[in-house]
Amino acid sequence: MAANFKELSRREEGNRLNWLFFLCRFSFLDRAAIVEDGAAAEQSKWRLSTLTDVEEVKQVIRMLPTWATTIMFWTVYAQMTTFSVSQATAMDRRIGPSFEIPAGSLTVFFVGSILLTVPVYDRVVVPAARRVTGNPHGLTPLQRIAVGLALSILAMCAAALTERKRLAAAWTDSTDTAGVAPLSVFWLIPQFFLVGAGEAFTYIGQLDFFLRECPKGMKTMSTGLFLSTLSLGFFLSSALVTIVHKVTGQSGKGAWLPDDLNKGKLYDFYWLLAALSTLNLVVFAAAAARGYVYKEKRTADDSVGGVELEEEACCHA
Repeated sequence: MAANFKELSRREEGNRLNWLFFLCRFSFLDRAAIVEDGAAAEQSKWRLSTLTDVEEVKQVIRMLPTWATTIMFWTVYAQMTTFSVSQATAMDRRIGPSFEIPAGSLTVFFVGSILLTVPVYDRVVVPAARRVTGNPHGLTPLQRIAVGLALSILAMCAAALTERKRLAAAWTDSTDTAGVAPLSVFWLIPQFFLVGAGEAFTYIGQLDFFLRECPKGMKTMSTGLFLSTLSLGFFLSSALVTIVHKVTGQSGKGAWLPDDLNKGKLYDFYWLLAALSTLNLVVFAAAAARGYVYKEKRTADDSVGGVELEEEACCHA
């Protein structure tokens, strides 16, 4: 076995040296790189892996908590193209005496907030954070993701409060609850803006994290992990809507999500998402607080000793 398990192997890739640090966690995976006594000299990679392969798998496993806790953001994001548009159809969308804004076009505020947040982040947030933290990048990828998750919570709180205001206006104006609430559709701007700003932080943070931290030989997989959070977020949104509609519909107190929003409690669904997002942020922060060490910091840490292997190798029992 290697003399020091803090740092096991390296490998040459062209002219670039790529260090892989031995992770004490998930040590059971090390068995995949152990050559048993009496085993054949040449074995299939399905039966015997190199140290590099084992350490790459470990690094990907260390990224899974971050992967799992970013799914919830995209569940919140999904509401901007579904229920938020439904809210807009039940609000006053008139500008002037004859022009009416299409409900689906409100996503322009969503896109606008992204276009506004990115330059503000680059020109204002990064220099300020650089002075405070000493990090040349301003905020780390995990910090950027955390900001995005926090903004998604605020977005759901704003959406819930706006829906309560819309319902109050609808019931005050009409007793049959079938009409459009006399409330300007521009009350929806805060929730679109907050989710858009959250996407600017979360998307860039995720992209940076997965591409930077994933092993060089698994960059394609890192992109797949990143993009899978978007699709899983929308799937989770559909699952939550189905569950909430079924449970509240059978409760006898009125469904939260009926076809007519004026007869429902969409605000409670938004509060539920805010609560789930808060819990998700706590889990994310707890996972990050356990001491995730970025790859560039691991390679720059001179206190880590070890041995150098000139080529990919296996451990011998």
